[in-house]
Amino acid sequence: MITREVNEKELRNSEVVVDVKDVSVMFNLSKNREEGVKEYFINMVKGRINYDEFWALRNISFQVRRGESLALIGRNGSGKSTMLKTVAGIIKPARGSVEVKGTVAPLLEMSGGFDRSLSARENIFLSGAMHGHTKKYMQKRFDEIVEFAEIEKFIDVPLKNYSSGMVSRLGFAIATCVNADIVIADEVLAVGDARFRTKCEKRIAEILSGGTTLLFVSHSAPTVKSICQRAVWIDKGKVMETGPADEVVDMYTKYMKNMPTEKKRTPVTSDI
Repeated sequence: MITREVNEKELRNSEVVVDVKDVSVMFNLSKNREEGVKEYFINMVKGRINYDEFWALRNISFQVRRGESLALIGRNGSGKSTMLKTVAGIIKPARGSVEVKGTVAPLLEMSGGFDRSLSARENIFLSGAMHGHTKKYMQKRFDEIVEFAEIEKFIDVPLKNYSSGMVSRLGFAIATCVNADIVIADEVLAVGDARFRTKCEKRIAEILSGGTTLLFVSHSAPTVKSICQRAVWIDKGKVMETGPADEVVDMYTKYMKNMPTEKKRTPVTSDI
């Protein structure tokens, strides 16, 4: 299990590196039932598309300081992943603002950004370029990435021939082997089998011990409590509670246990 030793006084005095202010994210959901893409575009050109507004996030605010680890917790569909993608710059808020200081390593969709027609070798350099790293820098980290992902024998094989687990291992290795000020992670410790998950936990611990800032989503209560100093509980796109991770996780777990069974969407025992 990962543990995090932190000087609370130093943390309080450290710089704010993620500043989320009154963020709201809205998606347009089509009410039409087109039979295919062609019909959809015809209706769109003729102005026949009707939408429902879906607010995935409403007036979300929180800050993360340099060297801090903060968890976003809540039921499936509550808006946690949308919030991470907004901080990562993948989604633009309809209202509010997100200010991020420093380089970011997003561990969101482990296979995201890969070209499956290319080999793992080519994808390593492609992914590095997408994150602003030079070829020379990626060459220095290349062997470490390949060894961690355990794909030495398949390095020149196109990713389309990889299993989903192999692709996930490669994605995790690339994201965590490059130096970043802020790591944005969505269920990254669910990657691979039990042995590889233990390996991932150790890598996360190394990142945290180096002073990296972590914004983290997980349904594992023990993991959240051991990794994170603070937590933000989100439900239906709104902040329900924010504070020390232990306290917020316990409040959320109690809330879920008292909820009628038919309304539960996330199992709660040791998980959140």
